[in-house]
Amino acid sequence: MLLSVILQAAAGAALGKFGASIGAAITAIGAGLGLGTIGKSAMEAIARQPEAAGDIRSSMIIIGGLVEGVGLFAVIVCFLAIVL
Repeated sequence: MLLSVILQAAAGAALGKFGASIGAAITAIGAGLGLGTIGKSAMEAIARQPEAAGDIRSSMIIIGGLVEGVGLFAVIVCFLAIVL
């Protein structure tokens, strides 16, 4: 009986760590796709209006930083779920 409870707890912990790893991977992929989309859209906008390149570039950097920050925050939360 006690062995069964211990094995179930160990399996649950392993499954939680696996889920956190999958969450970190999905977050990294999502952040990468988001940054790629931001870059693509900014380059298309600069090609259409070269005189607005400075404004578009600064907006792209701000939005990219926000996306990167959210992705990093989510990955850190997933890693904390693995450790704790």
